[in-house]
Order: sequence, then structure tokens, then C-alpha cells
Amino acid sequence: MKVDSGLAGKVAIVTGGSRGIGRAIVELLADEGVDVTFFYRDNAQAAADVVAAGSAAGLAIEAMQVDVCDAKACADAVERIAARTGRIDVLVNNAGVIRDNQLAALDDDDIRVVLDTNVGGVFNITRAVIPHMIMQRSGKIINLSSVSAEKGGRGQTNYAASKGAINAFTRSLAVELAPRKITVNAVAPGVIETEMSQDVRDLAGDQVKSRILLKRYGKPQEVAYAVWFLASRYADYMTGQVVAVDGGFKME
Repeated sequence: MKVDSGLAGKVAIVTGGSRGIGRAIVELLADEGVDVTFFYRDNAQAAADVVAAGSAAGLAIEAMQVDVCDAKACADAVERIAARTGRIDVLVNNAGVIRDNQLAALDDDDIRVVLDTNVGGVFNITRAVIPHMIMQRSGKIINLSSVSAEKGGRGQTNYAASKGAINAFTRSLAVELAPRKITVNAVAPGVIETEMSQDVRDLAGDQVKSRILLKRYGKPQEVAYAVWFLASRYADYMTGQVVAVDGGFKME
């Protein structure tokens, strides 16, 4: 018997939902009875696979090709979803990119793309969604941060800066939207078994694991469970929080 999360019948948008953590979030929310639309940028086949798997399981999952760096595209997509569903209850800002290198070796594009996607993309889609949540006087916004925001790592100045910004954004927006009955929280994953983290795991596998108390990498579903909790009725009294899902990373 399922626990009643209060999510059945809700409408959610998940950015970057075709792979890894994003896909796990999409599938978990949809399995709870949520009408989920996810955004993807360029991997149409991966997006089609998520939709097909959802359809086979009888889940309400739709995909939209939207570049979160494009503010107009975000606004147009949100309006199309709102016109179809009549409401937007949950926004999960998951889309993100990583371009690791020593600061002196980063080129302009490495900095611009990471900040435009990881920070600008969150501003673009959240700004488009907020008016709908304000009209409803309800909503849950969940941002994907990273342990990199608080625990420095070599070669990640651009990425760490972007995720530090997300933590600050989360706390400030929580203050702004609390009077409208909208909560804003973040989930900060550690090293998770995804395509994005593959290079890090390949290059420094045992060294990275030695810094994790649980001595293993996380799974995308374990991050999705934290997002599920923050989207559910069980987190109605939580806002402005950054929840780490990192196995105890860099605690020793």
C-alpha cells in the first residue's frame, strides 16, 4: 500500500528530465499520479525513451524540447502546459551542465555556458512558473544544487559558483514566496552514478569513494526520493532548506 503523498492529480514540470537524476525524478513523480512534463535540450532519443517507458506503464509523461537558457522558450512552454492542465503545482529545476577544468584553463565559453544554464536557466523557468503558483496560492519549487556549492573541489570553480548561487537563490526566493503559500527548497546531491559524473568517477574513483562515509556512489533514485519528499505534503512546513543527499561526502 502506497503512502499518501498528496501528489496524485498534481501537475509538475521537470527540467533536464531525459537522463540520470532528472529521469528518475520524472518517473517517480509520474508513478505517484503526477502529470509530468519534462524539458530536454537536444537528446530527442533519450526523451522519447522516457515517454515510451511511461506510456507502457500507464504514466502521464510528456516531453518538450526547451533550452532553459532561452527565456522566451521557457515562458512559451510554461504557458502551453498551463493552458493544457489549468495549473502548475511542482517545479523541479534539474537541468544543468558541468565543464570542469583549472580556472586558468577555463575559456569564456566554459564559464558562460555553465552559468547561463545552471543559474540563468533556473531564473528563466522559475520566473515563468511563479505567476501561476501565485494565482493558486500554492506550489512547490525544488532546485537541484550540489555538494560542490559548500565543499570546494579542484577544477570546479564555474560549477561550484553556479550551485552556490542556487543555494542563495533558494533561500531568498523562499522568503519572497512564503506569503503566497509557495515553498522553495533545494536538494544537493553528492557523487551520483550518472553520465554527468562519469569522468570524475573514472579519473578518481577510489579517491572519491574514500571521502564518502558510506563508501559508495549514490543512485539517481536516491536523489529522486528527496525531491519526492519536498514535493509531497510531508514537506509542507519546510522552506528555504538545502537537503544534502551525498552519503556523508567530505565529512572526514
